[in-house]
Amino acid sequence: MGRVTSCTELIIWNGPQPINHNNHILDWSGTYTEAQNQAAQQLTESVKIKRNHLCHAVCGAGKTEILFPAVLYALNCGLRVCIATPRTDVVLELYPRFQKVFPNTIIHALYGNSPHQTGYPQLILSTTHQLYRFENAFDLVIVDEADAFPYTFDQALQKAVMKVKKQNAPLVLVTATPSPQIFVKMKKENWGYSFIPKRYHNHPLPVPRYESLWSYEKAIKKEKIPQKLLEWTKSKLTNKEPFLIFFPTILLMQLAIPLFQQLDESILSVHAEDADRKEKVMKLRNEQIPGLLTTTILERGITIKNVQVAVVGAESRIFTSSALIQISGRVGRNIDFPKGDIVFFHHGITAEMDDARNEIIRLNKEGFGKNEAL
Repeated sequence: MGRVTSCTELIIWNGPQPINHNNHILDWSGTYTEAQNQAAQQLTESVKIKRNHLCHAVCGAGKTEILFPAVLYALNCGLRVCIATPRTDVVLELYPRFQKVFPNTIIHALYGNSPHQTGYPQLILSTTHQLYRFENAFDLVIVDEADAFPYTFDQALQKAVMKVKKQNAPLVLVTATPSPQIFVKMKKENWGYSFIPKRYHNHPLPVPRYESLWSYEKAIKKEKIPQKLLEWTKSKLTNKEPFLIFFPTILLMQLAIPLFQQLDESILSVHAEDADRKEKVMKLRNEQIPGLLTTTILERGITIKNVQVAVVGAESRIFTSSALIQISGRVGRNIDFPKGDIVFFHHGITAEMDDARNEIIRLNKEGFGKNEAL
């Protein structure tokens, strides 16, 4: 947001609200599954009666599409809508999708170093950090990936979300991995609730497999890719399958990238401070590069057709069960490629790894029944 000091003037608009004459339309030709349709109706009903709502749906269930009817209803009522998310990558993923399906609506996307945009937007897609710009501005606030870092750990960001909505405006939380705190709040305050236990294409969630990778840090520091990881990467390159390899730290990833570039010089790496991260993700999506090494920054909000995923150092503390569930959720999202490989390379199995794997198996059983899930 640039530098702000104690002598900087912060100005709030207190004049009349601009009148929006747009005839909002939803230009979407997709169809809902029964579960999606029910969730979309439940969410729209909560918006109508100004009730907070939790939309709990597995990775790849089509959560974005579920929002469309509620957003259209709000827009056509003349309400101002904000869809906020903790991650820039999610904003970049959502923005073109909403532009396409709401062609008559002025939409702004706000994130760090986002370009200047003109006009009065009735729909804003924003990182939670950018919400400091607003106060008492929105009639509906939707927080996508409501359990993601840093939002869950930063009280200031949570207060910012409450500050931007008008007094009786409903708050909608959308996530595949709601925290126990979210569930407690939902039950205590009698929120609306939607649950979708299976993906839109009606295939089970890919279940992670474990592969030991002893002393992987030592090997990489000695400028050598551990054998199992090397074989995994070579097989994806041979099969021309796009891949994401998650690393626990930027330092380890930076040590590893020149080793992977010896296999294919077009393999790239990306992390939160990478100025070119938007372009690099786009290159993977457009099949211009074979794969990306990444930190947890790409654990959610990214959809790559037929992507295969490996986690290096899955035992590391940064890979919580919810993070591992989200990472696993990158695989098999496309209807033409509903299966794929998700492997946890580890130096010892942790409770978080087991919790993630068991939760994915549980959701598959809930969505498909015991035999189909296995």
